[in-house]
Amino acid sequence: MLLLILIWAAGHTWLDRIGSTRWQQTLWVGVFPINAEGTASVQHYLDTLSGQDFSDVESFLRREAHRYGRTLDRPVHIALYPQVRQLPPELNRSAGMLATIAWSLRVRWYAFRAASLGGQAPPRIRLFVLYHDPAALRTAPDSHGLQKGLIGIVHAFATPAMAGMNAIVLAHELLHTLGASDKYDLRSGFPLYPDGFAEPDRIPPYPQLQAEIMAAVRPLSATQFQMPASLDDVVVGPRTAAEIRWIQSR
Repeated sequence: MLLLILIWAAGHTWLDRIGSTRWQQTLWVGVFPINAEGTASVQHYLDTLSGQDFSDVESFLRREAHRYGRTLDRPVHIALYPQVRQLPPELNRSAGMLATIAWSLRVRWYAFRAASLGGQAPPRIRLFVLYHDPAALRTAPDSHGLQKGLIGIVHAFATPAMAGMNAIVLAHELLHTLGASDKYDLRSGFPLYPDGFAEPDRIPPYPQLQAEIMAAVRPLSATQFQMPASLDDVVVGPRTAAEIRWIQSR
């Protein structure tokens, strides 16, 4: 029985992987907002959200897909789904491999139980976006995108002033669910050369004018980097494009 379950899980994961990166039809993504601290100010922000608030992510992916020769008019559609009251399981930063696997399974069970569709069609990818009060929290916790299960746990700030940065984080985690890997050093946060550089052949190399989405920041010097204000200054690099099957691997 256990063997059958493992075979089913592996097959389901493979089908998710293939189905979500064929790019023959629009990929449907659902955003489930969560009031991370339960405050009135964050709740007010959530109550004013609409699907239009995620149009920058759609436009970014359309622009970059077309740059790699994908002709689908709307590669990704992001729809706003009902708010979720229950917080997702947390992943300890020091978690080992077994603890991370266990957390991943808990997240998949959480997503199955928490995602109320409110009469809407089920999305292929579910992004649970935890909104925080910027007055109470200076740095958001780590976000995570899981390819197995096509689930994202995204931390964002409940203020229009940070909408551009929220969009970068959401796009980054969305691409994780499609198989894209991080392009930065996990200890320092500095983009990895060359895949984490938007223009690896630029002379001189610094400052980089744009950021690669899976690095999320642009190098200003050999030791300094900065997160762009919006997706206008972000690109999908060739390595990431290959990982999400926009182009063939080199």
